[in-house]
Amino acid sequence: MEKSFSETYKEAGVDITAGYKAVELMKQHIARTMINGKASDIGGFGGLFELDLTGIKKPVLVSGTDGVGTKLKMAFLMDKHNTVGIDCVAMCVNDIICCGAKPLFFLDYIACGKNYPEKIADIVSGIAEGCVQSGCELIGGETAEMPGFYPIDEYDLAGFSVGVVDKDKVLDNSSIEEGDVIIALPSSGVHSNGFSLVRKVFDVENADIKKPCDELGGKSIGETLLTPTKIYVKPMLALFEEVKVKAVSHITGGGFYENIPRSIPKGFTANIEKSSVKILPIFDLLQKTGNISEHDMFNTFNMGVGMSIVVSEADKDKALEVLKANGEDAYVIGKITKGEERVVIC
Repeated sequence: MEKSFSETYKEAGVDITAGYKAVELMKQHIARTMINGKASDIGGFGGLFELDLTGIKKPVLVSGTDGVGTKLKMAFLMDKHNTVGIDCVAMCVNDIICCGAKPLFFLDYIACGKNYPEKIADIVSGIAEGCVQSGCELIGGETAEMPGFYPIDEYDLAGFSVGVVDKDKVLDNSSIEEGDVIIALPSSGVHSNGFSLVRKVFDVENADIKKPCDELGGKSIGETLLTPTKIYVKPMLALFEEVKVKAVSHITGGGFYENIPRSIPKGFTANIEKSSVKILPIFDLLQKTGNISEHDMFNTFNMGVGMSIVVSEADKDKALEVLKANGEDAYVIGKITKGEERVVIC
């Protein structure tokens, strides 16, 4: 590609040589994600993946796609770009695991006003870290330089992942019954949802978000908000091997009221004990600063619970044991009862 250069295209705002440099810089990060299925090198026209179906009788592919949303504004303001890629991967693979599937590979899409190769490589380093944490491979992506569409210092980031599960092991919530237990997996913070409200409450464009904050243990608001979304793939895969899991909810935008009902059949209510929820300081600060109602907090944010899991009462102790052995400080937040109301927080 040494002869690939267009002076007129560069004058229009697109430097194709910057794209080549960005690809070279990101290759070291992509290499970290390589697993046995890799069948193509980065830079081709398509990402290839050789599927290993050992032990899977009826393979079902499960896909998930998402972006980082306006949390990216925090990355711009903090000039820190190596963590939002983790968010992008997390939002996809955490959805896939809710079906019982193991994520296999990931592809990203970065659109920017100007391609700064080092910044793009920084973003991809986070994507690669997310893939490592979830055990999937980064097999390709796209970087689109779009002058006049995005400000030169800004970008958007999205991606998608594909996983696989044996059809007989797809999570089936039809076995849910009264008395089942709801287990919480702690979040790392706000994750990647509700940032339009977060940014308004904290007035992040005008406030000193790098100043240490006593309510956040000395960390700044900016640093706290940029904490990447937690990835739950590996502990959940371990749990599936040991315990019959009836339902899993990824608590994203819409909070408890929107996400938990998505995994619970009609005719049942998820009763959440508010006093059991380990609410993180950032949510207390958000509610206080923005004068937000308790209902709206639980209907917008994860409140410290990144994922909820339904198991039978008989499997509760085993589930907690497996999750804790795999690094999750899991705890019980409620029970399933019969009822028409989908979620009750009491």
